[in-house]
Amino acid sequence: MQIGETAEKAGVSKQSLQYYLMVGLLEPTRITPSGRRMFDAEAVERIRLIQKLNKSGYPLRAIRELFMERQEPKRDTK
Repeated sequence: MQIGETAEKAGVSKQSLQYYLMVGLLEPTRITPSGRRMFDAEAVERIRLIQKLNKSGYPLRAIRELFMERQEPKRDTK
């Protein structure tokens, strides 16, 4: 899906989605040879989660840090 359709399915504005991309909360699923950013259903769910967390009081910075922590591989503490 392109950015407009993705934003519509996730229930956010295109500007919000572009902001999430800019601050590192979201990355496109793939980029076409012409440079279009494309997204899948998993991205829509992530956007919905971002919205839900933000509305419940989490600042976007904290949400980004939470996502970054989940992506880091677990370190062996032995």
